[in-house]
Amino acid sequence: MKLDQVCLRTRDLENPAALKTYEDLGGYKQLQRVVSGDISPEEIIALLKSSGLRGRGGAGFPTGLKWSFISRDMPGQKYVICNADESEPGTCKDREILRLNPHQLIEGMAIACYAFDATVGYIYFRGEFYEIFKVCEQAVKEAYDAGYLGKNIFNSDFSVDMYNVKSGGAYICGEETALMNALEGKRGNPRFKPPFPASFGLYGRPTTVNNVETLASVPLILEKSPQWFADMGVERSGGTKIFSISGHVNKPGNYEVPLGIPFAELLDLAGGMQNGARLKAVIPGGSSAPVLPADIMMKLNMDFDSLAQAGSMLGSGAVIVIDDSTSMVKVLQRISHFYMHESCGQCTPCREGTGWVSRLVDKIANGSGTLQDVDLLGKVAKNIEGRTICAFGEAAAWPVAGMLKHFYNEFADHVKHNN
Repeated sequence: MKLDQVCLRTRDLENPAALKTYEDLGGYKQLQRVVSGDISPEEIIALLKSSGLRGRGGAGFPTGLKWSFISRDMPGQKYVICNADESEPGTCKDREILRLNPHQLIEGMAIACYAFDATVGYIYFRGEFYEIFKVCEQAVKEAYDAGYLGKNIFNSDFSVDMYNVKSGGAYICGEETALMNALEGKRGNPRFKPPFPASFGLYGRPTTVNNVETLASVPLILEKSPQWFADMGVERSGGTKIFSISGHVNKPGNYEVPLGIPFAELLDLAGGMQNGARLKAVIPGGSSAPVLPADIMMKLNMDFDSLAQAGSMLGSGAVIVIDDSTSMVKVLQRISHFYMHESCGQCTPCREGTGWVSRLVDKIANGSGTLQDVDLLGKVAKNIEGRTICAFGEAAAWPVAGMLKHFYNEFADHVKHNN
């Protein structure tokens, strides 16, 4: 099995982030094809649809379909935003692309701008990405100096400007409408939808927001063909995926592999379990994904539909591996404290509910909880879900639901043994 075929293909090269390195791989040739008229905007979207590319940020929405929501013929300014505000606990893939292959992202964004007749793109960075931000600033400068950004690219009528922007470091700004509010200089609170960003986005103009990995996949799909990309994955989950594997494994890190790979093979790539421990559970898609026990995970393939059918989600591809020495009560305590801290406070069910959840888990973990508290924990989490402006409520509630579904007895035993 070949690794690192798409977004991390520069990983083992000398000076991976340099413009010359990317040009030697055929970089910016697809942008040239696009602006020369070899591939029309409609054809770009059709190619993405047939490739099976789905959003790599968490939701897994089909990228070609999302791009079709913006009309190129709509007059006035339009925007393309790359969501690089990678803040989901366990996720560390986008920073790897930004550090090692920034020009492929820039080319993907420029192609997206051409598809929508947008002339401005923003890369919105997590605030803590200081060194990576400098790498991307250099890459944008190189792209301008080479004529790949700016006015009349490849002597065409197409012009695009691109800007790198650092966030203030808030998890909620990874939500696309909160991100746009932050870009506008407002508090990073999510917006009500509708209207949706495709019609009313940044500065009230049509906008599309995609993840780093999603946009960086676009040039390779145009170069190699959508069928090449689709065939690397499985039905309804085309292409490769970068899985960030952490926890109790021997070789934690980022692994770009075909979608649909069995979890057992992915675990082997990460060197297996640390110290020969037994696998207890896996959080397969970042901290907001419901946990799954070992007996289920070892039978699963890593693609969108397989994980959804098992009651969890692929999410961002952050695979958190947990061994049998770990208290699931302590795991949920850490997760629930994070979501209480990161709630923007705009919605009452989320603002109050995440606090209730965190305090209840603390009570259980500290040995003063009761079985009634365990049951109340599930009810409080359920009352957050589906009652908030954005999906943060679900992100806070699903970890609780997963823990109580698969490890209720552990919570109950913890209560009994501490009373």
